[in-house]
Amino acid sequence: MKKQLRNLFLYGVLFAAILAVFGCAPQLQGVNTGDTHSIAIMTWNVHNLFDGKDDGSEYAEYLFSAGWSQEKYNSRIITISEVICGINPLPDLIVFQEIENLQILEDIALSLPSGYNYSHFANNPGGIGLGILSRFPLLEPRAHSITVGGITTPRPVLEVKVETPYAQFVLMACHWKSKVGGVEVTEFNRRASARAIIRRLNELWETEPDLGVIIAGDLNENFDEFSRRGSNVICALLPDDFTAARLTGKDQIDFIVISGNKPPMPVFFPDDIITFYSPWINELENGSYIFRNSWETIDHFLVSRHFFEDFFWVYESSIVLDYEPFIGREGLPVPYNPRTGFGLSDHLPLLMKLTVKR
Repeated sequence: MKKQLRNLFLYGVLFAAILAVFGCAPQLQGVNTGDTHSIAIMTWNVHNLFDGKDDGSEYAEYLFSAGWSQEKYNSRIITISEVICGINPLPDLIVFQEIENLQILEDIALSLPSGYNYSHFANNPGGIGLGILSRFPLLEPRAHSITVGGITTPRPVLEVKVETPYAQFVLMACHWKSKVGGVEVTEFNRRASARAIIRRLNELWETEPDLGVIIAGDLNENFDEFSRRGSNVICALLPDDFTAARLTGKDQIDFIVISGNKPPMPVFFPDDIITFYSPWINELENGSYIFRNSWETIDHFLVSRHFFEDFFWVYESSIVLDYEPFIGREGLPVPYNPRTGFGLSDHLPLLMKLTVKR
């Protein structure tokens, strides 16, 4: 017991020293201690972030028998906190994918500047999940678990209402099914997630039509997935073009239309088809993930029309955090290696900025 207490004490001293060195020392308490006229939102798949406990539900390489430990977990929390502290502007809301539990969100919050007082987590039983860490109150949390045809999506959609000094908006955190098992076979699962979101949006906007919505996370689908697959397969994300509109018909069932227009109103689809703005279409370059030596654009912000119209918060810009330490010397993401403790994530984060309407 004395040895355990001593180790905890030493870790606490080391943790505080590292935070001080890297400029991540605690700041004043309060919501959104930065610019009150802007909001920065980050989405990041942090690549299998498991805690320091061995309860048997972890992936094989994160079991104690494989060399995983509390010390390695502590080191990951420190590293992740350091790189977040280096982001300018510091994110007010962070959407994480591939985290094991709520405690991880709380550990990250404790290692960041104070003010991250709100968090929510969602997963399916026994599965790795996703969560939101926020400087703003998160109201009315909902986890939408999706089962279609006897198949359940690996993770639910986590919905929260963000309470800001000016207006509320909805944030939907997602981590859709990967393409492992086959692109066409797994598309059914991603379309099921899109269907659940469309159904929920119709419910929300029936009673609150002026409520802005942002979808964020790893959708495991490129913004140009439709064209990559020959423009003849219905995907969970579809472009607002003539071919896609003709293929799907008049009803929106299990796909989300994305556009580069501001506001994202449908052009080729009927006026009542829900359409979101995607920064990948005109703003962002390369990608956020590498697959078979090619960039993929599977991490997303999808922004409803409200943020380009008469809403208190206005969309300003988005960027891919494609600089060190998020990338290595070759300009690519460096996946975390649980054996060596080296690396950060196989995904690059995205950062979006909203400003108050002038």
